[in-house]
Amino acid sequence: MAGQKDGMLKELLSCFLKEKYDEVKKSPVRDYEIARMIEKQYLYDEREAIIKESERRRHYEAEIHLTFEGQTLRGVEKLYRRTLLIEPTTICAAHCRWCLRGQYDILHLSEEEMIAIARYCGEAKENRDVQEVLITGGDPLMVPERLDFLFKQLVKYAPQVKIFRVGTRVPLHEPSRINARMLDILKPSDKVRVELGIQVNHPAEIFPEVRETIMDLRSAGVTIYNQSVLLKDLNDDIEILVRLFDRLRYLGVETHYLFHCIPLKGMQHHRTSVNKGLQLIRALTSSGNASGRCKPMYTLLTDIGKVTLYEGTIIKRDDKNRILLQTCYRYEDRINWNPSWQLPDSAIVDKDGLMQVWYLDHSD
Repeated sequence: MAGQKDGMLKELLSCFLKEKYDEVKKSPVRDYEIARMIEKQYLYDEREAIIKESERRRHYEAEIHLTFEGQTLRGVEKLYRRTLLIEPTTICAAHCRWCLRGQYDILHLSEEEMIAIARYCGEAKENRDVQEVLITGGDPLMVPERLDFLFKQLVKYAPQVKIFRVGTRVPLHEPSRINARMLDILKPSDKVRVELGIQVNHPAEIFPEVRETIMDLRSAGVTIYNQSVLLKDLNDDIEILVRLFDRLRYLGVETHYLFHCIPLKGMQHHRTSVNKGLQLIRALTSSGNASGRCKPMYTLLTDIGKVTLYEGTIIKRDDKNRILLQTCYRYEDRINWNPSWQLPDSAIVDKDGLMQVWYLDHSD
């Protein structure tokens, strides 16, 4: 993922996506949906040079520095009670333009660092309730042997962990990487269940090779769930969303989140308003056009964590086009889960000890 040049995320298409894009461009009957899907997600847009003061370089500015036995742990985040997030690498097969970690420093964890993280997961008192680990990046499936090593260390040092979740777009970016060795690494055991979190944002991404790869993963016993990002002029259309979640449903892929696109520097042209997202999620979930088993939670990635929008979540709006969100995150809980965590400037603690947080909206 990480690969910046002059402060901008380097444009990168995987070999698989480039081949598909070239095929479309050469075809006398051009498939505009495929071309648009690739162009909107992966090709540089000159509007990325337009940066607003209110935008930021990453999905939250509240830095988290975890330490264990006097050692600072890189590539670890802890915001929730039962989940620890680990980033073994920040490389990807392709660069999504709005990537929430696209402006992070380049990172590759050593074996010694991964052992320390596994021990922290299993031995630190604040992790006594951690039962699942989210391994993301970058894309962990770009470094399968490193992922396998991390799995083994977690089994050894953190036996309380029951679920390994792996965030990846490799099945979409380079499906040939899901080979026999990869399937062997991801195959669940009697000790740990493996869940693969993919990100499909448009039905045109489900090429025959992608469909076959998903079926291979499912046959190996891997649970697959999807998290989509709501993107302006790509999938901010109810017909497209219905087709997307309907196809995933019948491929056996579970629907998890529909994320609002975050306010990263230079990426405002990818964002809809929160209200547009609410209109779409109402139409998707309350129209009878899609199965109830494939309806996502419309969610914002805020400075203090994920906030799913329900009635009463949005408290007010200010003159900077920010909305104030009421959450049920308790400040006291967060400090217990991660003693090094600090309340960001965008958040406040209410009279009940719950956190409220400001989030930058976008105008359609």
